[in-house]
Amino acid sequence: MSDNSFNKEDYLNMELLRFTTAGSVDDGKSTLIGRLLYDSKSIFEDQMETIEETSKKRGEEYVNLALLTDGLKAEREQGITIDVAYRYFATPKRKFIIADTPGHIQYTRNMVTGASTANLAIILVDARKGVIEQTKRHTFIASLLQIPHVVVCVNKMDLVDFSEEAFYKIKDQFRDFASKMDIPDVHFIPISALLGDNVVDRSENTDWYEGPTLMYLLENIHIASDQNHIDARFPVQYVVRPFRHDFPDYRGYAGRIASGVFRPGDEVMALPSGFTSKVKAIEIEGEALDEAFSPQSVIMRLEDEIDISRGDMIVRVGNQPEVSQDIQAMVCWMNEKPLQPRGKYTIKHTSKNARCMVKEVQYKMDINNLTRMEDDKEVNLNDIAKITIRTTEPLFFDDYRQNRITGSFVLIDEATNNTVGAGMIV
Repeated sequence: MSDNSFNKEDYLNMELLRFTTAGSVDDGKSTLIGRLLYDSKSIFEDQMETIEETSKKRGEEYVNLALLTDGLKAEREQGITIDVAYRYFATPKRKFIIADTPGHIQYTRNMVTGASTANLAIILVDARKGVIEQTKRHTFIASLLQIPHVVVCVNKMDLVDFSEEAFYKIKDQFRDFASKMDIPDVHFIPISALLGDNVVDRSENTDWYEGPTLMYLLENIHIASDQNHIDARFPVQYVVRPFRHDFPDYRGYAGRIASGVFRPGDEVMALPSGFTSKVKAIEIEGEALDEAFSPQSVIMRLEDEIDISRGDMIVRVGNQPEVSQDIQAMVCWMNEKPLQPRGKYTIKHTSKNARCMVKEVQYKMDINNLTRMEDDKEVNLNDIAKITIRTTEPLFFDDYRQNRITGSFVLIDEATNNTVGAGMIV
């Protein structure tokens, strides 16, 4: 498969970068991912032989690397990406999870799904077409989801003779549009996914470009500070009670740290009760830790016996989240049945499930021109709207911009158990 050899311990300790790809149909997302996998030697030989044969049968001039990711039969037949396809690969510097998301307007929900946990978004722009409506749409979603890093890959540079003028024209177009949004870190790279220019190896065709290749950027971009290490939040998923002779009084709280850092001796508070205690110990697989931080999954033990159960949250005494039953949020609607005003849904927020009612639809977003539609409040599949909900029990949350874990939730249809909406608390 690959020339890169890792021992297991090195591999487990490597930093993980999650990134998503977005662009209009035929902008070359699947080809770009295929090129990344191929040039980083992350493809099995039999996979390569299969796509070489398929490319020949289809009479294509080049080996069609897009076939590596377009796994669904319907995608191969139409030559487009429909579902979110996840791909995993590694280089000696980092592990990667790619979410290849669809370009069509009708699959906006899929992009939201794929991008919700991403550190970085690659937005492809066709060098011949420039910034189009879909580019704006995907940039808005990246901004809405608070993806910290955006890389604009100006693709198909071979079709504009690697023109420096074409590249900088698109860079100016994008900057002008993106200046209205909250995107802290943007990079621009001229590439040809088909031929491999500036994807993994530097291109001789763009001697005027002095920036990094895409792979160099992916391997080296700083993501350690993307996590919120300030606001300590520990949603409890499970109470560990072994009931064994060697652990007669053991009580631990298992879960994944949503944000912040916890250490033994820290003074903490359990929500919703408000009772305080100190952290007695933090463990992973029976091993005691001096400190634990997001996104580690740990067992936390407290010095006092407090009644804590699934859905409760352990926080620092001097740094608490909002606690409320009334929540305002941007929601991406994911169901063919429209959102029901005054409708009742199940809300899943961190490890807590509750029931809720949609009190009001404040407005819908026209995400092609970033305007609010206050007259049209019918929220249909793939629409993004600002809503107010009331929950049956208080939730413990932060603003999504401050904390992507405690600031997000999903809505579930109680009758079908389908996930119908993804929300970002504002």
